[in-house]
Amino acid sequence: MESPLSPLSYQPYLDQLIAFGSQESRKPDLLDAKAEYFRLTGEVFEDDKLFELRMASFLDYYLYDRVSPISKLTPAAELYQLRLQSAPPEEANAFRCFTETVHGLFEVRKLGKGLVRLRELFSGKDFDVTERRHMVGLETGDVLEARLIPFAGHLLFSSAFCFHPRIALKSIKAEVKRRKKKEPDRPPVELVWECARRAVKVERYKQIAIERIYDFSQTTPWLASAS
Repeated sequence: MESPLSPLSYQPYLDQLIAFGSQESRKPDLLDAKAEYFRLTGEVFEDDKLFELRMASFLDYYLYDRVSPISKLTPAAELYQLRLQSAPPEEANAFRCFTETVHGLFEVRKLGKGLVRLRELFSGKDFDVTERRHMVGLETGDVLEARLIPFAGHLLFSSAFCFHPRIALKSIKAEVKRRKKKEPDRPPVELVWECARRAVKVERYKQIAIERIYDFSQTTPWLASAS
């Protein structure tokens, strides 16, 4: 039998968090958050190839990152505080995991059986992610936006990804280096959002070379707009 906090027990806790975050009373705030998120990362439409993954990324943003203007907490932090008051310690600890996620741009360093080793591009820190599924198409050297959730002594992927073309890795790394040197106070998540906008542009502008889309010196009008 799996222990209450084994990696296989992750989904029921996540389902509770999603239900908590999507209560009817939260719908106005959820809509505001959705508008904010797509202003930051670029608008997508239902027939876009990126649509489902981008909606999953929005849900992550809302649950784990966006501080409510009312409670001054994220939904994940709100639910953890509630469970601290009402649940056994082990169960409350499961919800604490959702307040400690790692979100960023990562390079794939190693693929092994049940494991993906990632390097976060800003910190240079490596993370070993437990992943039982075979991630089709993922190769060493790929670059992606992902969110890692610590659970039961493992790091797990959330369901949200933004995959960037491998050819863009050099440009993204160079921009990380530039920002760390020239703009050290700028939040790393701003580059995550900018890269997400550029990923939309790759889909929108098939006639434009990927190298140009991921040229961070480009400020042309078609690239400056979020949608």
